[in-house]
Amino acid sequence: MFTCCIRYVVESNKRTEFKEYARAWIPLIEKYGGTHHGYFVPPESGEPFPEATFSFPGLGKNGPANIALALFSFPSVEAYERYRVEVAKDKKCKEATARFNQTKCFSSYERNFLKPIFSKYD
Repeated sequence: MFTCCIRYVVESNKRTEFKEYARAWIPLIEKYGGTHHGYFVPPESGEPFPEATFSFPGLGKNGPANIALALFSFPSVEAYERYRVEVAKDKKCKEATARFNQTKCFSSYERNFLKPIFSKYD
């Protein structure tokens, strides 16, 4: 199993469009064998969120207010490769891509593939 972590730089005036983009991709990933853990977006101005506190003084800092994350997992590289082939043919995928091309709701992204650690027995 591995998890894909995508870090987006979201256009601050296009958060609604980004949320629409995110909601389009969750069922596509699940339809083709993935487990989606959600998209995570920064709070809107004025939303009650805790202040950032850090366990290691001098090392931590507040993150940027325009970063969103998506996390989804696949049981194997083969399953992920099948997803990539099949989703590219899907009408909903094409619609989500076209919608992004219209809105440009994020300006860049980074993709990492990570191995989860769940316990001392992994």
